[in-house]
Amino acid sequence: MKRLLAIGLLISSLFSCTSQDESLEIIDPIYFPSITDDDWETESIDNLNWNKAKLEPLLTFLEDNNTKGFIILKNGKMVIEKYFNGHSNTSIWYWASAGKTLTAAMTGIAEDDGYLNLNDKASLHLGSGWTSAPLAKENLITVSHLLSMTSGLDDNLGDDVSPENLKYVSDAGTRWAYHNVYVKLQDILASASKQTYVSYFNTKLRDRIGMTGTWIKLGNNSVYWSNTRSMARFGLLSLNNGNWDGSQIVNKNYFQKAVSTSQPINQSYGYLWWLNGKSSYHLPQTQIEFQGSLIESAPDDMYCALGKNDQKIYVVPSRNLVIVRMGESAEGENFALSNFDELLWQKINTLLN
Repeated sequence: MKRLLAIGLLISSLFSCTSQDESLEIIDPIYFPSITDDDWETESIDNLNWNKAKLEPLLTFLEDNNTKGFIILKNGKMVIEKYFNGHSNTSIWYWASAGKTLTAAMTGIAEDDGYLNLNDKASLHLGSGWTSAPLAKENLITVSHLLSMTSGLDDNLGDDVSPENLKYVSDAGTRWAYHNVYVKLQDILASASKQTYVSYFNTKLRDRIGMTGTWIKLGNNSVYWSNTRSMARFGLLSLNNGNWDGSQIVNKNYFQKAVSTSQPINQSYGYLWWLNGKSSYHLPQTQIEFQGSLIESAPDDMYCALGKNDQKIYVVPSRNLVIVRMGESAEGENFALSNFDELLWQKINTLLN
């Protein structure tokens, strides 16, 4: 009798919940393209009830601002895929600092594989003397400090990451500064996994989600180059918290940390990801704290990979959107955020609304 009563109460509560909130949104499943071919299901703007009249103005704006490739995914399906200025779906282009998020993902994978801990001293994997800081200060720098841009090393000395160019400014964790020293994470991953960074990356991330592309050494930087669809694939993995069609590529808990504020100085920075909707932000090459959201016109829950000269991956969980832009700089050289982000989102909003 007690069991029947419990079942009855459960059924009653289910009906009660349904009647009290008929407005519960049905979440569409995320679609994932095959990793063995480049076929990609599409979705019509008409089916999404977007403002189709605003598409051409958006595309004109993109072309006029030196864009090469542009993609919008909704629920994983391709809604818009356009190429401009001599680019095509097979052309490759550089990710610049948007590729930092690839290294962040690989760091999470390495932690999950048991190769390292985020609290490890960087010198545990790089050896002593990888900076010119006093040894006691160098030993304060951990893997997590490199991920969060809080190494305390001087960011005014250029991209060179040789020891003589990595000079102490403040204790690790006390100062946020956008610094090329993050590339030392790739050396840490190679040392910890006992293989080349490229081999580890290809096996554990690139090939598992059907990306193409390669890392190319440019001066002191290792820069990822790929077609636009590969950038969209990584954006889709990120939209789904590191899971690709049921396979957890990047540990979910780690990924959620990566797209959350990583330190108390720059609210809008995670583990090499930029975060929208926070109360303040810092930008590269300045210690000024700016008030307000990173990109005012963009959704508050958006996180983004931002690269030099306007390489962009925008991920918006609340709308199941991934938006990718590759190309030349829209308006003068920049390191990450630019005025183009705000202008682009104003145009995107007219399409979505």
